[in-house]
Amino acid sequence: MESNIIFNIDVMLAKRKMSVTELSEKVGITIANVSILKNGKAKAIKVSTLAKLCEALDCQPGDLLEYKK
Repeated sequence: MESNIIFNIDVMLAKRKMSVTELSEKVGITIANVSILKNGKAKAIKVSTLAKLCEALDCQPGDLLEYKK
C-alpha cells in the first residue's frame, strides 16, 4: 500500500539553498536516509527526526509533510 503522505524535503532544501549532504550533517542521519525521505520511500519517521529536520530547515512539520488523497 502506497502512503498518501508526501515529503516536501526537496522543496525546503531548494528554498534554503541547502544540499542533501549539509542537511544530513545537521540532522545527524545518513545521506541515504535523507534521500529515502526526500524520495517518499520512507515507511516511518521518528518525531525526533522530524523535529531535527524542522530545526535544520527552519520550518514547521506542515512545511515538510503533505497529505494527498
